[in-house]
Amino acid sequence: MPDCSIGPFDELPRQKPSIPPASDAIRGGGGARSRAQPNHPRSGFEAALRGALNRCPSCGQTALFARYLKPVDHCEMCLQDWTPQQADDFPAYLSILITGHLLAPVIIALVSHWDVPTWLLMALVLTLAAGTMTALLQPAKGAVIAMQWWLSMHGFARPEPIQDAGPSAAKSE
Repeated sequence: MPDCSIGPFDELPRQKPSIPPASDAIRGGGGARSRAQPNHPRSGFEAALRGALNRCPSCGQTALFARYLKPVDHCEMCLQDWTPQQADDFPAYLSILITGHLLAPVIIALVSHWDVPTWLLMALVLTLAAGTMTALLQPAKGAVIAMQWWLSMHGFARPEPIQDAGPSAAKSE
């Protein structure tokens, strides 16, 4: 059961990352490299921003997409598994919604202030709409995947809270 008391935009407490044990070493490629300690985002907004910028929402170090709309199976740095994601049609809906809101003032200005022929107006608007939707589709999908991860949806595990080891931690010992 997910913890509903933590919202997607609430900040999680942080702790300083520890050095991973030697048993967490990844073997492959040109030798052994140690597993990177994830730099978890503090909020759902930060996770969504990382996803929208084509970065791993968990660590922010590697690319989230292998191709235009194909997410990687797992992060090379933090080993987060991205196969449970189910973005479906929501990124397309978001890109259409944002495109409509961006182009509405442009269309209104073209129609009301300039005498543009209908064929030119249609060609211009369709080209702008297709280009804007195409440009927004990958960032929207990245943000949706990041929010699914942050909210522990579709089989994702909630990220571990990271605690700051500050003066209060020293007093409690």
